[in-house]
Amino acid sequence: MEQAVIVISGIPGVGKSTVAALVARRLARSVHIEAEVLQRFVVGGCVWPDGEPHGEAMRQLRLRGRNVALLADSFFGAGFTPIIDDVVIASRLDELRADLRSRPLLFALLTPRLEIVRARNRQRPNKDVFAAWQHLDAVARAETPRVGLWLDTSDQTAEQSADALLRRIWKDGAVV
Repeated sequence: MEQAVIVISGIPGVGKSTVAALVARRLARSVHIEAEVLQRFVVGGCVWPDGEPHGEAMRQLRLRGRNVALLADSFFGAGFTPIIDDVVIASRLDELRADLRSRPLLFALLTPRLEIVRARNRQRPNKDVFAAWQHLDAVARAETPRVGLWLDTSDQTAEQSADALLRRIWKDGAVV
């Protein structure tokens, strides 16, 4: 497989981190970039995307996106395939496309049915985020540009989702 930047997106709790880690482990030279980890770098004054004041939360979310792109470009330049794991929906996809220099850029949006996301979240001890973020499912489906690979993972294990993504991303995931 050739080198690329791979973005694995979806609403919170959909399984992005699990699938991204599995995909990264299956590639010879890869890096898993968890955007949420970069958000945790901000200690004093951190405002998460659902926090207040809203303007500061959005400024930090945008900063996180730019830093994800810088990190991905750095690893790409060193010969690795970065696997970005983040909620890249609606206008955030255009922002990431503009921030990333490296190409090819491959995008996968994980789109399991909402009741499946709810059930999977219930199995996550101390990390059930469904109630706070379920509204993003409608945003993802209605406002995200129809590019790349949209993958319904409802009836798949994480391993099956990683297999399907790797089988199809090189052909169906390209973003210009």
